[in-house]
Amino acid sequence: MHKIIAIISIFLGVLACTPEEEPLEEEKKPDTETPSPKPEPDYEQDPEPAPVFETSYEAVANMGVGWNLGNTLEPVWAGDTDGRDWRRWETGWGQAVTTPALIEMMREAGFGAIRVPVSWGVHMDEDGKVYDEWMNRVQEVVDYVIDAGLYCIINVHHDTGADEELAWLVASPEAYAKNKAIYEGLWKQIAERFRNYDHRLLFESFNEMLDEGRSWCYASLSVGYDETVANGAYDAINAYNQSFVNVVRATGGNNAARNLVVNTYGACSGSGNWNPHLQDPLKNMKKPSDPGDHIIFQVHNYPLIDDLAAMEREVSQMLDDLETYLEPLGGPVIVGEWGTFSDNPTLENFCYYARYFVSECKRRGIGTFHWMLLSDGIYRSIPCFNEPEITEAIVKGYHGDGFAPVIPVIGDYDLDYKVTYYDIWSELNMTEGAVDLGQYKGIRFEFEEAPAKGLFHIKIYGDEEGREQYTGFEGTSAYVAFDPKIIGSQARRTTLQYLKEGGTTITLKRTALVRNDGTEEECMPSVFWGCEIELVVAD
Repeated sequence: MHKIIAIISIFLGVLACTPEEEPLEEEKKPDTETPSPKPEPDYEQDPEPAPVFETSYEAVANMGVGWNLGNTLEPVWAGDTDGRDWRRWETGWGQAVTTPALIEMMREAGFGAIRVPVSWGVHMDEDGKVYDEWMNRVQEVVDYVIDAGLYCIINVHHDTGADEELAWLVASPEAYAKNKAIYEGLWKQIAERFRNYDHRLLFESFNEMLDEGRSWCYASLSVGYDETVANGAYDAINAYNQSFVNVVRATGGNNAARNLVVNTYGACSGSGNWNPHLQDPLKNMKKPSDPGDHIIFQVHNYPLIDDLAAMEREVSQMLDDLETYLEPLGGPVIVGEWGTFSDNPTLENFCYYARYFVSECKRRGIGTFHWMLLSDGIYRSIPCFNEPEITEAIVKGYHGDGFAPVIPVIGDYDLDYKVTYYDIWSELNMTEGAVDLGQYKGIRFEFEEAPAKGLFHIKIYGDEEGREQYTGFEGTSAYVAFDPKIIGSQARRTTLQYLKEGGTTITLKRTALVRNDGTEEECMPSVFWGCEIELVVAD
């Protein structure tokens, strides 16, 4: 399971039962770009003696306030896609391809560190070797962050978690014994590739590792509470963390003193008071044996924020617990992901929470990395922020009211939408949510150039499963009326569906809902599945 602040779509394919047609001869599937690897470090020229890096406490203080480049390098589903095809994976969960401009924008807004979640299992061969294409792309993104002068954390992400098929790293003694060699082999590859990077690059052992029952909050929750299962899970967490530290240190170079991040069971923070075992992940955490002062502890936190007074009490108690159980182990703490479980919280509450959380953590010497929104999806391709108010609350919570962040928004640009389709039947969302037919009668859209006849149709999902409207069109602009006789009272989703094999790219200039009075409401298209979208500044 991946905790998300608000609604984050993980775009799964829903294959339409539509008659297949012959592909157009002129259509070609876009080529996949392959990042060029940097020259391998000269391992015979290791720094001697071992480098003197800043301590873990200095690193947390110096990195400032952080942000997660989420749903980008960690997807574990991207359709029927080879693990070498980095572009399809990077955009598989609706994000734009990462660019240096995005990272530079985060710096100008006031962020000092970027956590880059990375999944690896789907990008390794049967012997556990990471594909060169994937490792090269990870390095390329890391370079964007380092070249911008920011701190960067890379990790092993959705190789852990609740997916029983894909989460191969599990918190149990048996799973540790089974996976120890491949886990250590993975970290050896990562550490060797990045061994000569400076102190601004940190490694994180794993993300949210769970027990055999995929229990959140504390080990063995899924079976009520079993002391043997729980203790085995906590022992495994500590064993994985020790393996991680041992392997990284053994690769030498700057890795001999690199600051390393280790997570509690499930990255649990002990937040809440509804169960006496909630603090067990903190109580059972051990600091890996390691020379020097280069270990950082990490937890994640997502409180409800509808009641701000209750939020403050919960956050304050959680931070007290971190100071009680983790900091005495001999290392600082970062909250590597934070957001909220509240459904559709008010903007006012979110801004208050963001500012309070960041400023209170800073006061206590705890680092923070907001989970992935702020600039999300196609907004990253400009780049600009889709949550400017929350962004400002975060950076001013850290830097103070006198700080003047640079926060570009979409209204600053005249934009077109460049859409690349990869798969037959793949779909682009034409509206931003469900549409009430009591208020709207149709949708209007415009292309830069007219698509070939039969290449697309509009697909409208009705108010019940199985109620679907399909409408073809021609020309550079078209209007499609909603048919309540077919779809009922609501269009749950309206998409532009691709009907051919082979892939294609189009430029959509605008899409708008048409109200019953004839006026129009501009919409922001987004990925549903099987395609990629990029915002481009219009000519």
